[in-house]
Amino acid sequence: MIQKAHDAYNAKDFTTAYKIYTELANQGDADAQTSLAFMHQNAQGCEVDEQKTLELYIKASEQNQPYAFFNLAILYANGLGGVEYNQLRAHELFMEAATREVPPAMYEVALMLERGLGCTQNYSESAFWYEEGAKRGHLKCFNNLGVLYKEGHGVEINEAKCFICFSRAADGELAEGLYNLGQLYDQGIGCEANHEMALDLCRKAAYKGHEKAKSIIKNLQEEGKIVF
Repeated sequence: MIQKAHDAYNAKDFTTAYKIYTELANQGDADAQTSLAFMHQNAQGCEVDEQKTLELYIKASEQNQPYAFFNLAILYANGLGGVEYNQLRAHELFMEAATREVPPAMYEVALMLERGLGCTQNYSESAFWYEEGAKRGHLKCFNNLGVLYKEGHGVEINEAKCFICFSRAADGELAEGLYNLGQLYDQGIGCEANHEMALDLCRKAAYKGHEKAKSIIKNLQEEGKIVF
């Protein structure tokens, strides 16, 4: 039954998905409650209803539904959906989701630990969670773990691992990963210097909207050094 609802949702048949999710949510299905809350949050097959959204996420989180924790955390991290901005609560909820195998939550936990948001700054713990997210293919985790290896925060400086991390992020077309890998090629860090490769990666990052890459390309154009 829940799969039928998921299939309808993915096919953008929100009317059918909403009906089935509602039926299952009323029966106490935590996955359906989470999906229904998301639909209420985003006006899919229904009107936006912040109270209903919050109520359903809380009910699902009480049954330890991983993405209910994650979505609740986003609300607290941004002061949305009828809850007050609370970084401490957001960190707690992201951690609940991260320990239940939600890769985006692993990234958020790592980022908060890196910056000391809602928790005590801890680079080694941050590196741990970035690595956990990276193991599951999360591109931003690869990128940020690469930064830690480059700068030696929470881990020893390791140019080879830095290069691998940025390469994986760039392979996934992440703008920040493309730019950072380009910087490595430009400076010969973890690889042989290759300025053509560096420029190509910078171009790709610029196309993806990376502001610093766009600025570099613009300056090179104005100086007549490249034709873009």
